[in-house]
Amino acid sequence: MSVRTYNPSVRVGNWNEDICLEEDLLKDFLGKKEKGELLIQKSHNLMHNILKKSELTVTTDGFVHFGDVVMLVNPGQETVPLSLQQIEPPRPATSLSINIDEHKMHTACQVEGPCNVSASKMLNPSARNSFVITSVDGSENGSPLKFGQPFAISTTGGYAGNLKLFSDHARFNLSAKKSRQQIVQLVDEVNYLSTWQVLAYHPQHRLEFEGRPVPANTMLLLHHNKTGEKLIVLDKHTLRTPFGREFEVSAHTVLDTHKAEKDNNHWVFVSGNPSDDVTTHFDRPEPQVDFVH
Repeated sequence: MSVRTYNPSVRVGNWNEDICLEEDLLKDFLGKKEKGELLIQKSHNLMHNILKKSELTVTTDGFVHFGDVVMLVNPGQETVPLSLQQIEPPRPATSLSINIDEHKMHTACQVEGPCNVSASKMLNPSARNSFVITSVDGSENGSPLKFGQPFAISTTGGYAGNLKLFSDHARFNLSAKKSRQQIVQLVDEVNYLSTWQVLAYHPQHRLEFEGRPVPANTMLLLHHNKTGEKLIVLDKHTLRTPFGREFEVSAHTVLDTHKAEKDNNHWVFVSGNPSDDVTTHFDRPEPQVDFVH
């Protein structure tokens, strides 16, 4: 075994071959750097593009339409007693986001399926947390999405990969990483396993709302057509991601004592803010009400 015991400038042994090898390594490094093929360059470019600000669709009639670019936001924990808030802070609002595998992040030029998702505290619209309402039944872009109508949830094009939100029954080799519940991830193909429908979050209103247009920026449920489970944020299970600690997302239904879904299952289609191109409709302040005495 040959071990270099001298400084590289000291010419010992097969010094000419060592110099040629070092020159070849330097040329290879500089060539990859010029072409942008270094791992650090690939990961930086992907992170830069996946976090690039995206523009959400501004709704003009208050409804969600096919082709709209929206964020899927869980409003967070709704009711927490004050005595418990200091012990365990309530779950904050989170957005459904692409969770890139660290290995793929260093090698891929764009997001590739299958790709995991998570619930992130980052609520600024970007390619990572923006999704497109996609038709699966031939409905035209611009037509309103209706309660009970099947549709697909797609990532945006370009670096986000135009992937579809997918779920299937939990199996030994296909389940959520921490909770072992029904997996939710992004895949390339469109089939029945990647179709969803919107339900009213209040059980007594579901029959009444069936067939009506889905309002934007309003609480609702995302129901998976194949398995009958609802999209959920699991605040008891967190994942280590390249973007920090985030909540796990799966397809599972959690009911309260009134047989209604808990706030973990609640979601909002967040649209763009018509009065500000920087914020979303979710960030709009509450209107000031003057009380007349």
